[in-house]
Amino acid sequence: MVHVWERLLTRPKLRVSLLLLAFLLSLVVSPGDTRTRSVNPSTEETVETYNKYYNYVDLTMRLQSLVEKYPHLANLSSVGESVDGRELWVMRITKDPSRDTPGRPKFKYVGNMHGDETVSRQVLVYLVEYLLAEYGEEPRITELVDTTDIYIMPSMNPDGFEKSKEGDCDGQNGGRNNALNMDLNRSFPDQFVLSGNLHGGTVVASYPFDDSATHQRQGHYSSAEDDVLFRYLALVYSKNHHVMKTGEPNCPDSPTEKFKDGITNGAQWYDVPGGMQDYNYLYGNCLEITMELSCCKYPPSSELQQEWDLNRESLLAYIAQVHIGVRGFVKEAINGTALANVSIVVASIRHNLTTGEYGEYYRLLLPGTYNITAVAPGFTPMTVNSVQVVEGKATELNFTLAPVVTKAAGSITVTENSMPSTNDSNISTTTTTTTTTTISSDSTKTWLVPSKGGNSSPAVRPPEHQPIQPQEFRHHNYADMELFLRKYSSEFPSITNLYKIGRSVEGRELYVMAISDNPTVHEHGEPEFKYVANMHGNEVVSRELMLNLIEYLCSNYGTDPEVTQLVNSTRIHIMPSMNPDGYEVAIEGDEQGYSGRNNSNNFDLNRNFPDQFVTITEPRQPETIAVINWLKSIPFILSANLHGGSLVVNYPYDDDKKGTSEYSPSPDDKVFQQISRAYSQENPLMHNGHPCVTLYPFEYFEDGITNGAHWYNVPGGMQDWNYLNTNCFEVTIELGCVKYPWPGSCQNTGNKTDGPCLSSYTRLTHFNIAQSFLPLSLSFASTHVHVGVKGTVSDLTDGTGIPNATINVEGIDHNITSARTGDFWRLLSPGTYSITASADGYKSVRTYATVSKGGAEVVDFRLTRIHSDSKGQSPKGPQPTQNPSEKKFQSLIKELSLGQGLEELVRSTASDNSFRYRGYKELSGSLRGLTLNFPKITSLQSVEFRTIWALEISNKPGQTEPSEPKIRFEAGIHGNAAVGPELLLEFAAFLCINYGKNPAISRLINETRIVIVPSINPDGREQAIGKQCTSTQGLTNAHGKDLDTDFFGNASQRVVEAQPESRAMMDMILDKSYTLSVALDGGSLVATYPYDKPVQSVENEGTLKYLASVYANNHPKMHLGDTGCSNNGQMGNIPDGVMRAAERQSHMGSMKDFSMDFGHCPEITVYSGCCLFPPAEQLATLWAENKKPLLSMLVEVHKGVRGVVRDKSGKPIVGAIIVLNGGVRVFTTEGGYFHALLAPGNHNIEAVADGYQQQRQEGLKSRGSTTERYVCWNSGTVKPWIIRGPGGFDTLTEVFSSPVVVSSYEAATSLIIEFDMDNNIFGLPREFVVASAAASMTALVVTACIIWCVCAAKSNRQKDGFHRLRQHRDDYDDEIRLTSMGSKKSLLAHEFQDESESEEDTLYANKI
Repeated sequence: MVHVWERLLTRPKLRVSLLLLAFLLSLVVSPGDTRTRSVNPSTEETVETYNKYYNYVDLTMRLQSLVEKYPHLANLSSVGESVDGRELWVMRITKDPSRDTPGRPKFKYVGNMHGDETVSRQVLVYLVEYLLAEYGEEPRITELVDTTDIYIMPSMNPDGFEKSKEGDCDGQNGGRNNALNMDLNRSFPDQFVLSGNLHGGTVVASYPFDDSATHQRQGHYSSAEDDVLFRYLALVYSKNHHVMKTGEPNCPDSPTEKFKDGITNGAQWYDVPGGMQDYNYLYGNCLEITMELSCCKYPPSSELQQEWDLNRESLLAYIAQVHIGVRGFVKEAINGTALANVSIVVASIRHNLTTGEYGEYYRLLLPGTYNITAVAPGFTPMTVNSVQVVEGKATELNFTLAPVVTKAAGSITVTENSMPSTNDSNISTTTTTTTTTTISSDSTKTWLVPSKGGNSSPAVRPPEHQPIQPQEFRHHNYADMELFLRKYSSEFPSITNLYKIGRSVEGRELYVMAISDNPTVHEHGEPEFKYVANMHGNEVVSRELMLNLIEYLCSNYGTDPEVTQLVNSTRIHIMPSMNPDGYEVAIEGDEQGYSGRNNSNNFDLNRNFPDQFVTITEPRQPETIAVINWLKSIPFILSANLHGGSLVVNYPYDDDKKGTSEYSPSPDDKVFQQISRAYSQENPLMHNGHPCVTLYPFEYFEDGITNGAHWYNVPGGMQDWNYLNTNCFEVTIELGCVKYPWPGSCQNTGNKTDGPCLSSYTRLTHFNIAQSFLPLSLSFASTHVHVGVKGTVSDLTDGTGIPNATINVEGIDHNITSARTGDFWRLLSPGTYSITASADGYKSVRTYATVSKGGAEVVDFRLTRIHSDSKGQSPKGPQPTQNPSEKKFQSLIKELSLGQGLEELVRSTASDNSFRYRGYKELSGSLRGLTLNFPKITSLQSVEFRTIWALEISNKPGQTEPSEPKIRFEAGIHGNAAVGPELLLEFAAFLCINYGKNPAISRLINETRIVIVPSINPDGREQAIGKQCTSTQGLTNAHGKDLDTDFFGNASQRVVEAQPESRAMMDMILDKSYTLSVALDGGSLVATYPYDKPVQSVENEGTLKYLASVYANNHPKMHLGDTGCSNNGQMGNIPDGVMRAAERQSHMGSMKDFSMDFGHCPEITVYSGCCLFPPAEQLATLWAENKKPLLSMLVEVHKGVRGVVRDKSGKPIVGAIIVLNGGVRVFTTEGGYFHALLAPGNHNIEAVADGYQQQRQEGLKSRGSTTERYVCWNSGTVKPWIIRGPGGFDTLTEVFSSPVVVSSYEAATSLIIEFDMDNNIFGLPREFVVASAAASMTALVVTACIIWCVCAAKSNRQKDGFHRLRQHRDDYDDEIRLTSMGSKKSLLAHEFQDESESEEDTLYANKI
């Protein structure tokens, strides 16, 4: 057996030492500490030929030339020298490689560890070249380089390579080891996340462990804790390698050796202690596998091209795996500093890793659900349960760890926790002793509490923990409150986020303090809670309590377990004052008054919200608008509106249809009672039901709670609006009987009966506050926000969350929806419920859940996409490919359509603007300036003589790109509406300036053809009068014509010739290539959709209304529906700020109607403000209001359904008709492309094309965030439509019909419709009909020839007769004059009589 193992010693996988290279130390330190050799620039770069090996000099020159060419992507460093003094080169490839960027995982490839295994050396050089050359050209490579820190060492053993000989397949000539004859298979630094070690000698991917405890020489499977993950990683490489995946390398020295799926466990292959991949896994954060690339260790150079082709895809696919699993940062709770060396523990996997220098970690995991804990000495461990890991992009999970330092009254406790270690028997473990030391200022006692060993004395319990209480209770005016909020935001930046949601009437900021371990964003699965205080300005106690609560949470975070747990598991939003203006005029000591109750416009804010039973006619106030927009932007679950004047919890509904004081229950009445009663039971005075005996002796509330309407009717209340319009359950808590108590008046007296100092208020406003409201507020926020059911609605195929999915509870007529990432919370009282999750484009899923009193039941829904093929058959016919760039763009559309995506884009592109009104000359100059400054993306043309400019913005302006949607923005059809032109000019400048700077804007421009017509009626604009809100001067053009009544497509409807402006716009609209049009006007605050003309019904009205609502919903005021345009009488409540145009002002000949009927393009008209021509100072505000809605239209134009119609040969069918829901039609344009916008939901699409067969096959396929439907048509028996064509001929026309699902947040559904030529004509086979027709035509031609010959002969005789007639004309004249008519006819008849004519025929001819 000895000779067998001697043979194994020459095998490629032998590991004989674990020497530590300089490479280990150099890459652990920062790039600035890495020894970088001077690189002599190469004067020229050699073109890669793939047919030669690079020796050390060639390799050095090659790498240096690449750095010179790509300095922004490549950095070449030497991490040490070989024994013979050769540099150990490492090429770093990433965006901005000169510095470390947190958030980019580190990846490495190491080649040529054994000097005579040379293929790896060359393919890694090729890989370097490929990554650099394809960056910016291939989206996949660009994304990989942008998001990954890639290190590539082509040769770890340059000395061994120089001794090796080309063609030596078995390594007989030496070169395997280094110059000291040592095997360099060794460890690499722990900063890396994933690694590949490339070898040669066979073709297989080997994964840990390489050896086992028994060191059995062969056949023993030694699995790591991450064995399933390692197998997956090895398979990623193998399945992309055409030889490796077969599992049969067929190497000459071992022809029978096979590896299932091309992978193997190292120890099962053969046992080798001291391997580098095992060391990486056990002592670093890095997962590494070994790839054996070729049977021959040093094959001829002629085979290098083949080896590169075999390994290229595998190399790239393996790098991409560094982005799977979970990633994030760990920071310290108090000051937010990054925590290094924190252990990341995944339950059930006994292998931990640690955070890096910036607190970053990357834990590779396969899709599934995991419980993950962050542990560090001296900090409280933090565990996040049910972390969802999906396929593809890593789940982001951040940790905030609180130091274990307790500041009790007079004592400090410091605790050092032990860090859990792996239980693997093969790993050396270390346990850190936990010691708790408490130092008391009033005692000399010291408590030692050891956690290990039994020799110490029993532990002594330290004093019971007491939270830190607020020490100051006073009133804060606005300036004082603002300073307080800024102070705590500055002192506790890691758990606080102070933000503004708007301004009051008098311009005071409406502040909100968010408190959480990650306070700036919504974290998946974490509930959102809010407190709103001081809605009535003179009810001030709630304002002060909210400031105390902020102080309490910040001061106790990290030391008090209850506070820490609450902050770590909930995002709490606290608004101390919704009515700061009212507070400033309220009167101190006011018990029951009204001074300061309302805002500065004297409106009660709690009567100012839209109501379900009553139309609120008062104009919506700025504070109300700000709160509504705030509530729509964050998925709040539970809320309390804090008031004063009584002591009770009030729950919905606040009013009813009758407007009387009677019980008005909501569908969730049971839940509201439970929440309200739980709060009141913790306050004895409130629960007693007689809170304000002196002020209101007859007032009684059973259990201290009441239904709002049963107490008194309040239309327009905020708590009802929350429940009806968001996912949020809100109650109103009256905190005390006196509205504005004197500060400190009851602090020491304990007076419970006299004046403003009542017992209820004594509890709530002074030192006893910690014993009443603060514990109640914590309990309310922590307990009730985590009851009911919670979970995630996700796509069964790829695991991505589904936003806006509907959660329905059987028997409760109130649905909630999922948040942006698919997470949801549904508050429920204990019991068993039937719960259904549904979403557009998915099959509904129903399940049962039992809710207990203790917490929330986790219910996850995995929905399946709706397939038109109920049998689930795979689609036949063409299958369009989707490149990574398209997928990335679809992700962008989804990101901008959900949550704060569009809002973040608006914030990220903020710029200074100088607004003014521009006349025609300056407007023209501005447009020309855009084309001169941005010539690559703009094109300016005049669509009518001199006056009307159209600016195109696109990455290819002036070129036809029928596959891209085309959107038209236009303004100024009424010259006196002067705002629209300025908004569009600013919009054009905004797009151009941000192109190339903002990725989202750049991509939108690249994928869209944007046409901007800022002024349709420049003559009217010149006549308009500035600062006039209602003046009609300038409304018409120079001929006195209202242009919006001049668009008629039928000549029968037109009385006079169209105006030049109208004609120019009609020509543009008739281009029929537009997908959407948005027109800006003025004089109102509403978005209208077709038609302007009076019609009984509107085809596709749902879609048209939806498009208008997209604009209105992104406008801060328009969607509220309360225009407040007193100047024009528009004061009513318009639902969602959207209406059909005819309902506003019906008229004929509008541009909107013409666009619909003749341009087949939906057009919405947006009235941007009440004033037609406001002062220039208001333009900045109007731009801020309309910037986001205008951008939303650029996003919306990429939704709906799009595709191409073609025949079997791939030839596009131009002019095919696409019928939407049996009504609205669009036509395929150049290239057979079409694009139609549709409202979210299910729709029916029909395609009609002449001369094609009707039979169809269809299927659905999910790809990324879009759905692609492939439809192919071929011969069949379905009867085709017969459409009467011109001239009365019958035209055989193909008809395709298919359902399609449109999402509100996903990019357009793609359709490919293929038609086959009709093989049946009039029910007969085409070949038979064609043959019959050919025979018939032949017979017809022969018959025609015979007739022609006969006629030709006859014609010759006739010609001869006429000739003789003319020749003897003189001789006949006398006879004609003298003879009778019969004789003349007889003569002529005789002259022309055909031989076939009978005597009877001749006689008949004579009679004629």
